[in-house]
This record gives sequence, structure tokens and C-alpha cells, in this order.
Amino acid sequence: MKTLIEIFPKYNIQTDVKLGNYTNTRVGGPADWCFWPKTQAELKEVVQYANEQNILITVLGNASNLVITEDGLSGLVIFLTEMKQIKALGNHIVVEAGAWIIETAQMAYEYALTGLEWAAGIPGSVGGAVFMNAGAYGGQIDQVLESTDVITADGRLKTYAAAELAFGYRHSLIQETGDIIVSATFVLKPGKRSVIGAKMADYNERRAQKQPLEFPSCGSVFKRPTGYFAGKLIMDAGLQGYQIGDAQVSTKHAGFIVNRGHATGSDYVNLIKHVQTTVYQTFKVDLETEVRILGRK
Repeated sequence: MKTLIEIFPKYNIQTDVKLGNYTNTRVGGPADWCFWPKTQAELKEVVQYANEQNILITVLGNASNLVITEDGLSGLVIFLTEMKQIKALGNHIVVEAGAWIIETAQMAYEYALTGLEWAAGIPGSVGGAVFMNAGAYGGQIDQVLESTDVITADGRLKTYAAAELAFGYRHSLIQETGDIIVSATFVLKPGKRSVIGAKMADYNERRAQKQPLEFPSCGSVFKRPTGYFAGKLIMDAGLQGYQIGDAQVSTKHAGFIVNRGHATGSDYVNLIKHVQTTVYQTFKVDLETEVRILGRK
């Protein structure tokens, strides 16, 4: 049987790729296959083939809000980072899924469009931001998204209006459908560049002061429990600075787990479970993970 590289020799497909080289945490074992599509046509062709052959597909953008265990991932891992075109059309910004949400916010600033200032420091892709309904500082994807284009499991191109995506806190319908986000269209409002720039600078300064940007991390680990703040619960449970292997509850912000050197995916997973158990035993509050945890199936 031919390999994926032999079937698609002109596409950027590689085998036995160490995923830790591509994740924000710097942890993650090997993938059987990795694919970096440059166009929707490439993506559609390979996805159709993989599904026909029952090859498991995992789609990653900037690999920022996830933990991959050291056993890696089976099947085909698709990185959308080469699909990164951003276009401004009037009050709309049309963005391919692999573009950074930071760069999208910067484009909005350049065209004096307001509504994405909160995203100026989020280190994720647009596809991941839509998938997770990302947000910060009172802003959220569902407030500014008009529509998103996806490739379905059978290789069709489909457009969802924002209202069809069942957005919730760190949730979208795409988490259940298995569709692959290929682009998003944001609708923004005209504003003053000076005001937009000042907001972006303020949010980025707050991030730098409060978040452990000096270490690799998977971002905010836990969803905000109703009536509480996850970081404060973790701190009050005496876990700030707690460490398993080289994975550590950040001493700067207890809602983050950082890689202090050579952490593994198991270090992260074990520390997450320890934090959840300790917080529940102490405060009877369940901490639900915001970060995605992936490994071989």
C-alpha cells in the first residue's frame, strides 16, 4: 500500500514528526503523519482521502491551548499554519484559519476597525479561536464573527453563519461536528486608530504583568467556574509553584501551568489532575479544563 507521501508527492507531508517542536508547551510525542496544506484545494483532497481510508485526523492551528502526551498522535495531524491570508474588505476582515488572531487584530487596527482589541495578545490561530470561542477582557469571538467556512468530513465546503454555531463559554458547534475551519469573516465597526491602539497596548501590558510569558505554557488551563476564579482557587489551595517533573503551577499566575525545562505531556496531565483533585477536596469546586489534552487512541 502506498504511503501518504507517495500518494501526494507535491504536498508538504512528513512522517514521524515530533509534535513538541510545534506546540507552545514544547511537549508532545511523534505523529504518524503531518500535513501542512497551502490551499483549501490541497486540504480538501487529502481530507477526502484520509476519511475514505479511515485515517484518524487531528487538526491543529498554532497548537497553543493544548497538551499532547509523549505517546504522540495516531493518523494524520494537519497544521493549518500555511493557510494564513488576511484581507480587509470595508468593515469586514476575512481570515484563513491558520493566521494568528494577533495578526488579525493588528490588521483591524491598521484599518481603524474596532472589536478585536481584546485579541491583540492571544497566541492562537483564528481557526482555534473560533473553535474555542476564545475571549479576553470582555471580548469574545461570537461578538464579532459573521460567518465561518469549513470543510466537512466528506470533503464539502460549507459556510456557517455565526448564529448557527451554538457558541457558549469556550464552546462552538465545531467541537462536535468534526468539521475543519478554513476561514472566518469578522464584522467590525469603524473607530479611531489612536483609541484602538491604546486599548491594545493596555491589554498587552496587563498580560505581560500577570501572565508567565517568559516560559512555554498552554495558556489558561481551566475554565472559569461559576462564581469563582480558577487561579485564586488554585492559589488559595496552596498549589502556586507546585511542580510535577518540570511542569509547574506558575508562580506568576496560578491559572497557568508552565514548562520549566523538560516537562512531558504526562507531567502536565498529572499536575492538572492533582490541581483538580486538591481544589475539589478543599473547596468542593470542579475545575473543568479549557486546554485540550490529546494523545494516541
